[in-house]
Amino acid sequence: MTRTDSSPDDRSGDRTGAAARLEVDSLTKRYGEVTAVDGLSLRVEAGEVFGFLGPNGAGKSTTIDVLLDFVRPTSGSVRVCGHDPQTAPRAVRRRVGVLPEATGYYERASAREHLRFAADMKGADHTPEQTLERVGLTDAADRPVGGFSKGMRQRIGLAMALVGQPDLLVLDEPLAGLDPAGARRVRTLVREERDRGAAVLLSSHITEQVETLCDRVGILSGGDLAVVDTVVGLRERLDADRSVVLTLAERPASLAIESLDGVSGVSEREAGVRVTCRDPTAAGPVVAQLDAAGATLLDMNSRGGSLEHLFLTLTDDEREATGRPATAREAGR
Repeated sequence: MTRTDSSPDDRSGDRTGAAARLEVDSLTKRYGEVTAVDGLSLRVEAGEVFGFLGPNGAGKSTTIDVLLDFVRPTSGSVRVCGHDPQTAPRAVRRRVGVLPEATGYYERASAREHLRFAADMKGADHTPEQTLERVGLTDAADRPVGGFSKGMRQRIGLAMALVGQPDLLVLDEPLAGLDPAGARRVRTLVREERDRGAAVLLSSHITEQVETLCDRVGILSGGDLAVVDTVVGLRERLDADRSVVLTLAERPASLAIESLDGVSGVSEREAGVRVTCRDPTAAGPVVAQLDAAGATLLDMNSRGGSLEHLFLTLTDDEREATGRPATAREAGR
């Protein structure tokens, strides 16, 4: 597959080597008094899958809308393949393949016609057959999309994103609605695109997708990235962050829990008193002292060791700090 060169300025961004395909610097987007994205900075390199992880409504879709120039930022800047989406939106859209979370289709048009439409929009020379084969829709190439299942619709959306060999793929919940075989095919496609040299921004709230597919992960909380690291680095961090959490019915009057060896935190909750032991080996002696003081132990859980745990911990912290759900966006998409 090759692209036609319709205008010189469309070609001016970097296309070779290990270069940034997406650069976001201090991006802020406000809707009235509500801050959707709050000083966000990130960089996605060529040949990299970056997991953009966050709860629904955390600002992921707003960020994507800004980089595609569907929404203008309040402040900050975005560059996509060397282009500013505000001043060169056409160049950006030719270099980017997008799978939105919700995609509209022409119900009477076939899968093949959808790919031709995508190629026309990008000004790309494209043969639909190869892409249809990659997403497993060869046998359905000439069927109207209106009769497609949810999983087939997801795959034709991905095929449209792949048209023109984009330098940056933006995939919003790419495995939604897919059966195990379809999900495996999409994971393979993402890895193939990365190996080709494309950058992939994979937005999701499902930690397992991110952990298995991504080279680096950013967890969005409160409109900004709470943590950014490689998957390997996160795993090392998670191993170091294993803990045991004890839930007590009440504080024992005769014992200062915070002063016990091995206790790293104590917090009052509606469900009781939560005591955290960062060193799991310290939990046994702590429980023994609590028992001796007459405390009622309601629950004991081992926590940590997974990306899901880190994600939940960070978004729980946001809820506790603000007194609202872990989202910075209550307006807009």
